[in-house]
Amino acid sequence: MFLIRRSFKIQQGKAREAAEIITQIGRGYESLDQRRPVRVYLSGTTVPGPADTVYMEWTEEALMSAYREGNEAPDWLLDLFGKLEKIQISTEIEFFEMYSGQ
Repeated sequence: MFLIRRSFKIQQGKAREAAEIITQIGRGYESLDQRRPVRVYLSGTTVPGPADTVYMEWTEEALMSAYREGNEAPDWLLDLFGKLEKIQISTEIEFFEMYSGQ
C-alpha cells in the first residue's frame, strides 16, 4: 500500500480558494473510480507550516501511470485544473510505502 501526497504552493492569500478547487478535483477522481478517497489540508494560515500550501493525499494499492490506457480525464475535471493553474505557483508529488508491521 502506498500513500501519495501532492503539495501545491499557492499565490499569497489564495490557499482556501485553492483548497476548494483541489477538493473538487479529488472528489472528481473518486467519482470516476480513478482514486481512493482523498484528504485535503493546508498550512501556513492558522497553523505553523509552509505558507500558502495546500496538500492532497490518498492511498493506492499499486503505483500506476496517470497516463495509462482508459484513465481519461473529462473536460469538467480539466476545467478545474485550469482554475487551479491560475493561482498555483508550483506543485510536487511524494510517494511513501505504508508500513504494515509485516
